[in-house]
Amino acid sequence: MTARPRSKVIDDRLIEAVTRRLGDDLRIRRTLPEGGRLHIDRPLPFLCVYRRPPDGDDGTDRLVTTEASYLVGSASSRQTPGLKRLVEAVVATVAPEFGAFLVVEIMAGPPSDPEGTEGRVARPGFHLIAPRRDELDEFLDTFEEALARVRLRGRRADVRVSESGRVLPKGITGLISADAARRANCVVLGLEVAPVYRDPNTGDVYPLVLRELRRRLSPALKRSFYAFTHKLTTQRPRHFHVLGRRAVVRAVWDVDRKLSDVAESFDLLLQLTPVNTEQAWNSFRRRSYERAPVFRYRPSPVDPMLLKRRLFSVPLERVEDPAIYGLLRETQVELDRKLTLLLDINSPRFLHGSMQVYGEMGDETLATAEALLDKIPPRSRENTREGHLDAAAFAERAREEIAHYERQWADIAAGVEVRADIASGLMVSHGNLLIGAGTRIPASRAEALLSHEIGTHVLTYHNGRAQLFRQLYSGLAGYEALQEGLAVLAEYLIGGLSRPRLRLLAARVVAVRRLIDGASFVDTFRELVGERGFDRRTAFMITMRVYRGGGLTKDAVYLQGLIDVLKYVGGGGDLKPLFVGKIAAHHVPVVRELTWRGVLRAAPMMPRYLENESARKRLAALGHGTTVLELAGRRRR
Repeated sequence: MTARPRSKVIDDRLIEAVTRRLGDDLRIRRTLPEGGRLHIDRPLPFLCVYRRPPDGDDGTDRLVTTEASYLVGSASSRQTPGLKRLVEAVVATVAPEFGAFLVVEIMAGPPSDPEGTEGRVARPGFHLIAPRRDELDEFLDTFEEALARVRLRGRRADVRVSESGRVLPKGITGLISADAARRANCVVLGLEVAPVYRDPNTGDVYPLVLRELRRRLSPALKRSFYAFTHKLTTQRPRHFHVLGRRAVVRAVWDVDRKLSDVAESFDLLLQLTPVNTEQAWNSFRRRSYERAPVFRYRPSPVDPMLLKRRLFSVPLERVEDPAIYGLLRETQVELDRKLTLLLDINSPRFLHGSMQVYGEMGDETLATAEALLDKIPPRSRENTREGHLDAAAFAERAREEIAHYERQWADIAAGVEVRADIASGLMVSHGNLLIGAGTRIPASRAEALLSHEIGTHVLTYHNGRAQLFRQLYSGLAGYEALQEGLAVLAEYLIGGLSRPRLRLLAARVVAVRRLIDGASFVDTFRELVGERGFDRRTAFMITMRVYRGGGLTKDAVYLQGLIDVLKYVGGGGDLKPLFVGKIAAHHVPVVRELTWRGVLRAAPMMPRYLENESARKRLAALGHGTTVLELAGRRRR
């Protein structure tokens, strides 16, 4: 709740409104005089305070706005009495519930030496000032350790702790009297932060440095609040993230919605799927496989430049929460790169843009691909003794699979569509399964593909829709590798990851490598046929997928993702967080944090294969550590 202050100083009416809402366990967002703000997510045993000095102090206020309970005010003599009465009222209202209360007043320390930085950002530094009280020793040790973990541009923080009868600099009046602090068992600390986020000569703020410092300092503060709560109050939170922001303010929803609207305005992979695959294959064959085919694509339903204008008009700077800001900022950057790909289709720039979106191929991925192609003989073929399913028959199986998930969560609302403009194959677009009209799938592969497409891609899309953040279904930045790794893992767990399938994934990696190295379409096709033993039709489809649009490197992420997922599972990683939506592997810690804070909820659906006893046994066996090459050596059971 935000309201304009009714006077130029904090008055009794505002204080009464704040204490009343605190007594009712309600959130507080109040604008205070002279650009101040009070934000209390819910009754918590701490308050982060910052007071802006009259001579200016750009950027420092942003260090407290990351927390669930903070006060930003003016240090002017006119505002101090009102701020003091407000803080004392907050402490007196909340402290009885917890048995103790902590006030941390953050301020800028002395500026860094401009001569000592040598053109670099100065080393971060903190000076923690605490009263002399024996019962605080263990808590202060934890606070010091948490601050020491802060790193900025690879440089570890210098931390100094002082115990003093006065925790604020001379001339600055405390915001709670000694008597009020004693009655409430309130501890007041001062925290000086070296202003490394400002130019020491001009005072100009370095916005990227300030953003990184906020992101690094916020967990340190929460760890310290957690230690205080455990050691000195009656509460025992389960995790330090529990003390983070729980409520998500309107500015976040606005940014999330606007970014999602841009993401949902186009489907990059659908735009990059040729509409003339069969004609291109026939032309390529008639010309004795000597001339690269010409692929044609759907007309774009959007103007990428207009979408970019919308994308960068999104007011991302209004998001205070550093964890959420990081997710949304990554998404904004990746959407910009994907829109650039739409502009660059069939141009020399497309390949470089593709590598920016999907990442560069690691040496381990290429080495694994080469080893798989050496280990699995070309004569390996899919089992076709059970026959094939055409597009209509597979669509019926897919609808039955979706019906199973509807019994877990009635709101899934996923569709299955057979499309004539997709020559063959399967793809998921906006949570719906699209099946190429010419698709023929070996019956022995059907369950594996259902687990891949529906049990992973469709499921994570709709699990994402169950969350409050739209980014969880439109896709966080870099989600593709984890998605495809999970999807291929699903094939293995259901007993359907065949050796020919692994050869195919390996060949895609090799084709991407040849593309990056400058090989032509024809050269890559010839290598797949002549050296790798693929039949011409399969080699054509592999090469088409990689060379479409001007060079799409996405197909390397299937094997890369599988390697990463096997390492994650082998290291004891839990699969559940991976199905909350379309996320990347590096988002798992943030997902866990937001789950602890109550911002994200448990996924309503889990893959059907986890109900299968054989799949659970295979998954358990992976916990001991398994490589892709070892998977290739195991027979399906």
